[in-house]
Amino acid sequence: MKRLQACLVVVLALLLQACGTPYATTKNPRGDDVMLLGYDPVAYFTQGKSARGVKEIFSALPAVVPTRMYYFATAEHKRLFDANPAKYEPQYGGFCGSGAAFGIKLGSDPTEFEIVDGRLFIFGDILGREMWKLEPKWNINHADQLWPEMKDAGWRGQSLARFANKVAHYKTGAELMAEWRLRNPGRALSYDPGGMVSNLFTKQPGWRAAEGFGQPVLGYPD
Repeated sequence: MKRLQACLVVVLALLLQACGTPYATTKNPRGDDVMLLGYDPVAYFTQGKSARGVKEIFSALPAVVPTRMYYFATAEHKRLFDANPAKYEPQYGGFCGSGAAFGIKLGSDPTEFEIVDGRLFIFGDILGREMWKLEPKWNINHADQLWPEMKDAGWRGQSLARFANKVAHYKTGAELMAEWRLRNPGRALSYDPGGMVSNLFTKQPGWRAAEGFGQPVLGYPD
């Protein structure tokens, strides 16, 4: 029965492979695919914090599909980005760096981030960021190895495929939480990730941050 269920999930993953963009984008009212819920990718580097961009100052990459749009807080930030997009774009398509280590493309909260060796890593929520911080180099190495497989895949199909056929180094949420508690005695960490149905089928990447699911409301890009 378990084998049949796994096969069905794989088939469904293949059917959904083209569904969902390869990047963690959300739609604005004009139908553009916007990264980081409209937050400025350059501000992480220049200001050391997340900052909302404005729709009037934007860049779209690339000229062919799959397109993705970035908003900027200032014209200078747009100039810096246009001169070297690869320097400022988030790793792994803007999906959670913790999930990417297991080949999963889910979650994107622009207020949860880390910069390591000049690279911007975005996380799905505070929980993903805290789990990633247990072993940053371990997570980066595994995600870098898996990224060629993940890069051009639709996020729904990729995530379903890796839920059904887990990587050898996969760690469950319970295992990661046990590690976190050992390293953080006396601290509490509780967060509702929103459920598989919402994350995979009914919502866009970053929906929890946008809608304020258990956290402040960031809103969708305008």
